[in-house]
Amino acid sequence: MARSAESVSAVVKAYDVRGVVGEQLDAGFVRDVGASFARLMRDGGATRIVIGHDMRESSPQLSQAFAAGVTAQGLDVVHIGLASTDQLYFASGILKAPGAMFTASHNPARYNGIKLCRAGAKPVGQETGLATIAAELVAGVPDFDGAPGTVSERDVLADYAAFVRSRVELSAMRPLKVAVDAGNGMGGHTVPAVFGALPIDLVPLYFELDGTFPNHEANPLDPANLVDLQKLVRESGADLGLAFDGDADRCFVVDERGEPVTPSAVTALVAARELAKEPGSTIIHNLITSRAVPELVAELGGKPVRTRVGHSFIKQQMAETGAVFGGEHSAHYYFRDFWGADSGMLAALHVLAALAGQDRPLSELMAGYDRYAASGEINSTVADAAERTAAVLEAFGDRAESVDRLDGVTVDLADGAWFNLRASNTEPLLRLNVEARTAEQVDALVREILAIVRA
Repeated sequence: MARSAESVSAVVKAYDVRGVVGEQLDAGFVRDVGASFARLMRDGGATRIVIGHDMRESSPQLSQAFAAGVTAQGLDVVHIGLASTDQLYFASGILKAPGAMFTASHNPARYNGIKLCRAGAKPVGQETGLATIAAELVAGVPDFDGAPGTVSERDVLADYAAFVRSRVELSAMRPLKVAVDAGNGMGGHTVPAVFGALPIDLVPLYFELDGTFPNHEANPLDPANLVDLQKLVRESGADLGLAFDGDADRCFVVDERGEPVTPSAVTALVAARELAKEPGSTIIHNLITSRAVPELVAELGGKPVRTRVGHSFIKQQMAETGAVFGGEHSAHYYFRDFWGADSGMLAALHVLAALAGQDRPLSELMAGYDRYAASGEINSTVADAAERTAAVLEAFGDRAESVDRLDGVTVDLADGAWFNLRASNTEPLLRLNVEARTAEQVDALVREILAIVRA
């Protein structure tokens, strides 16, 4: 059936399909997305598509509707059932098949969505398929005259767990007590499978799969959602804490004191470990990541490459440069030996291996990777992002050492501090990130910039 361009564009985003179930997403819409995706993949030579889904109440029904659209176009479906997003990427990699993951990640319970990839977990974005799918949803997806495809089921959880463990040297691990907050998301499914074969005393929190998220949002990027884990780490005497988001493709780390470890510090740690294995390699980092990351990579003889924010840009750079690893400030971590895709679980295993390979507590281990103070991302609702950005640039004109526009504006100041202002692609927001040598410098810059942005 044909649909309005407005209704389609509200759901088919830059990197995925996402919307409110029953209002923007229903079985008929998702069936047509499956059919259009199947047509696109069939034209590329694919014969089957692998499908996984998270624990949201709507996910099984929607994934079945998608499968019906795929098989109606003559392609087979391999359904892996409950899965984390990186587990779906694993299945896409080993089966050499395009994939569809039903999840809305950290969004509230009323949402659901679809993350699509080509064979080998290669991303599908606007320019690599989503625009074509959107156009067909508006015009109506053509029928297929051939025989329908088949549906089979395959459990890949144990294979996934063995694979991610095989990517990290874990044989010399000392025993660790690890607190994990799964946020009622897919970490409750994958963590026991992965950690079960390791010398880990697991202290689980919110491992029950529940797409209504009864305890807190499954979004560890918000400090409010780390509070329970921080308390658990302190009370249990754990060596560290790990928090996964709803689809468990991102992982956040808390040290033995209950203090958050920045994703930039985790990026630097994993980069150092990868460079030790493969000296001189390329490491990708987005422009919001701490300057400590490219500094450390260069000091270790690696090649830092800076890119825009967003997984499609990171994955493109990973493929073009042959980078061994890439990290983002949002705790997405990308690995060449994981098909260039992101895996929070692999990043977690690197942190565990680094901690268990020496005797210091995590806070001391990470101190060398955390060189600067940072604001974190601060959002402001604005009527005109371009006008507010121009006002900030004018105010800092005399002090700016340099200004670049790779993604929004990044302003370097003479004292070594820098800030980035970039507009959201989907909301009327300006996102501010500030880094400086001291927390006092960061606070002063944040106050000055926000006074202009929010004037």
